[in-house]
Amino acid sequence: MAILAAGIFALVRHAGSADPTETPIFEPEHMNDFKKPTPAELKKKLSSEQFAVTQQCGTEPPFHNAYWDNHKPGIYVDVVSGEPLFSSLDKFDSGTGWPSFTRPVKETEVVEKTDSTYGMARTEVRSKAADSHLGHLFDDGPRDKGGLRYCINSAALRFIPVEEMDQAGYGQYLGPFVKAGLLKAPKHETAILAGGCFWGMEEIIRKIPGITKTTVGYTGGTVANPTYEEICTGGTGHAEAIQVIFDPNRLTYETLLDYFFRMHDPTTPNRQHNDVGTQYRSAIFYTSEEQRQVAERAKQKWDKSGKFDRPIVTEIKAAAAFYSAEDYHQKYLVKNPGGYTCHVLRD
Repeated sequence: MAILAAGIFALVRHAGSADPTETPIFEPEHMNDFKKPTPAELKKKLSSEQFAVTQQCGTEPPFHNAYWDNHKPGIYVDVVSGEPLFSSLDKFDSGTGWPSFTRPVKETEVVEKTDSTYGMARTEVRSKAADSHLGHLFDDGPRDKGGLRYCINSAALRFIPVEEMDQAGYGQYLGPFVKAGLLKAPKHETAILAGGCFWGMEEIIRKIPGITKTTVGYTGGTVANPTYEEICTGGTGHAEAIQVIFDPNRLTYETLLDYFFRMHDPTTPNRQHNDVGTQYRSAIFYTSEEQRQVAERAKQKWDKSGKFDRPIVTEIKAAAAFYSAEDYHQKYLVKNPGGYTCHVLRD
């Protein structure tokens, strides 16, 4: 009966679907400023199936969609906005062929509307921020969990595995997974690295498993709250740097430094390729005595590795004040695909 009730929708056949795990159109950290893209923009960003489901109230075929049989722990977010919607902890096998949940992550993030199409009264479920059509709500769910069944289209969702939630900006939703014994409580350690233009460094570092957050900025100089224009003169003493928050349970500081030495040339003082000036120097700004010792060992190891023709000149200094760069610099290569970078992760 549940299958017939849900399947009465016109089905949307799978055609030209995008990878449902791709980066959302909007970053979750900017949710308060979210503005829904135009239909033309959405058609470029979404697959034909995702567009038909979220924007035209379509329904994907049962048993032929990405998440109906997904049993991995994690969170499901709106494919358009990235707003958190449902958790695997509330997912159950309804036998309908669509992802089914007993409740949303936050009731305030979903909107219920009366749907009178097809000659029956049903409850449509939509996301609050993006106003995406998600599916429908029925009262034939597990009785011991409230009796509700949120029947949701996979095409309206993007799944974030629990081990990637912190890095993807959903760390605040990890508590229930930790309580359920599915994940250790994440720890946070800060590293500050400089190795040339911070755009390219951030684009590589932010994708490393275990990284929680990246912020580009300026450090190591004598001027408080410097601007990019002041940095470019070379007169402030600051280096373009990246502040990295990482989980040492998943990524050791030594491994992070191995990535650091692979992504830039640590043998050229005050220069990375075409970028010349003290602001482009190679430096490690340690935040603890343990980090200092690890950094010294890592520098020696890479200096003896035979990977470089010249001695490594990377500075190792205690961390000083770090000033976040202007907003347009943050995740610059995400905002400007194909933009300038001189960083490559070498073998």
